[in-house]
Amino acid sequence: RLSPTPPHLHPLRGCETPPHPAPCPWPPAMERAFTAAKKFVHDTAKAAHEAVVPARSRSAFSARGELTPAEFVAAGDELVAKCPTWSWEGGDKKRDFLPDGKQFLVTRRVPCLQRLSAYEAAAARETQEDADGFALYDAPEGTAGAPSASGAGAGDEEDIPSIDADDGAAAATAQMEALAVSAQQQEEDDDDDDVPDMDDFEEEEDACVAPSPAAAAPGEAEGDNILATRTYDLSICYDKFYAVPRVWLVGYEEDGSPLPPERALEDISGDHAQKTVTVEQHPHLGLACASIHPCKHGAVMKRLSEQLSWAGDEPDVRQYLFIFLKFIAAVVPTVEYDYTLST
Repeated sequence: RLSPTPPHLHPLRGCETPPHPAPCPWPPAMERAFTAAKKFVHDTAKAAHEAVVPARSRSAFSARGELTPAEFVAAGDELVAKCPTWSWEGGDKKRDFLPDGKQFLVTRRVPCLQRLSAYEAAAARETQEDADGFALYDAPEGTAGAPSASGAGAGDEEDIPSIDADDGAAAATAQMEALAVSAQQQEEDDDDDDVPDMDDFEEEEDACVAPSPAAAAPGEAEGDNILATRTYDLSICYDKFYAVPRVWLVGYEEDGSPLPPERALEDISGDHAQKTVTVEQHPHLGLACASIHPCKHGAVMKRLSEQLSWAGDEPDVRQYLFIFLKFIAAVVPTVEYDYTLST
């Protein structure tokens, strides 16, 4: 009986087989061309499907996490009613399966205070844990919880006075008496300070009338003390091909100028940037902007709905967009849009 040939030996000759060469990666130009061709084929097939196949008329919310246009409008009405920052828009290009005034949802000038790289770095510093599972935070030296310059541990315990020592008890008693006298004197001083002095009012009035040097400095804008941040207009459209909502982002720089769509990737989670986020034309506005591709939205929403059902909270289709926006918050964690239920 023949013994099996080891995997590293040739099955016929019994000698070692040379290692297979690693596949040669495509040149960047060829990879970009292949990606562009793949996108063109997908967009063409999608446009042909939407032109021929009518919009979904039967609900598949529980089965596949998908919506009909009527369910999308009902969920949008609930979002607008509970979150006043969202509103319906008509847009320039109309879809016949949606009402004219309810083509898509939008919330404008949503602040994005920091780039995702800074957000992730801060989160990494705050989630450090010790061996016991307690979170560790960087505390300035000299504050409570910060190690001293000479080290921590035994040195800190030596600074704690013993309550059994006679001299410690006497010192503590003397300190309490001194604090009581000081508190009484402070209370008497406060009673004297309650009587207003008219000279103080005159000085304060003069100070209010006279402009400060900083305010009178030429060339400074009135709102210089306002923090300038990057902002986004977020819109939610109904994607007929996938039968789910789709999010679009139109960004603005700190000075209010339009943000190039490619730079919106700076605020996209690394797990989704360059993967599920693409730059395409807005279906109602005709603008090129970043969009979160909806190919996985239905599966994710189905799983989230099942988790709510297992927890005893049966989801309603009108709450669809609240669950959806909570899921999208993981993709754009630094864009602070509203998706909370207001009472």
